[in-house]
Amino acid sequence: MTIYTGRGDEGKTDLRDMTRVSKASSRIEAYGVVDELNALIGTVRPTGYEDVDERLEAIQNHLHVVQADFANPDADEDDPVVRTEHVETIEDWIDEYDEELEPLTSFILPTGSEHGARLHHVRTVCRRAERRAVALASEEPVNEQAIEYLNRLSDGLFTFARVVNQRDGEPEEEPTY
Repeated sequence: MTIYTGRGDEGKTDLRDMTRVSKASSRIEAYGVVDELNALIGTVRPTGYEDVDERLEAIQNHLHVVQADFANPDADEDDPVVRTEHVETIEDWIDEYDEELEPLTSFILPTGSEHGARLHHVRTVCRRAERRAVALASEEPVNEQAIEYLNRLSDGLFTFARVVNQRDGEPEEEPTY
């Protein structure tokens, strides 16, 4: 497989169905930010916590499904798409970690240990990916489950950051106004 083809030299790329589109299209922007999110998660692993690392690895694989979903404007039944089960998995992980955490009583600053702070950064990129997906959905049809997944994932990443910070002994800091 050749890494370079030259097909994108004029600012166009192929979607999964081989449709040629501008690299500046909303669809490319949406799955491009998901790619950035996936790469950023790779900079967090390993966290030092096997359960968190296993979940982050699973999320990275889920994000490949999100990218494939966004890259395919007309998915067949055999194509990878985000499903309800992907969203429910994130919800289950949030619920499990919530049992380990003290309830939130206010906003917290996105800081903490090295891995906790990185997870907060990942969360903000996830929110950007969600915004790009919503923008795409305002222009053309997309799988709503993929948008729901990104929304739930940002909540999950926030929870992961809190768990890692707690396990690392880092206190949560409230903002001052």
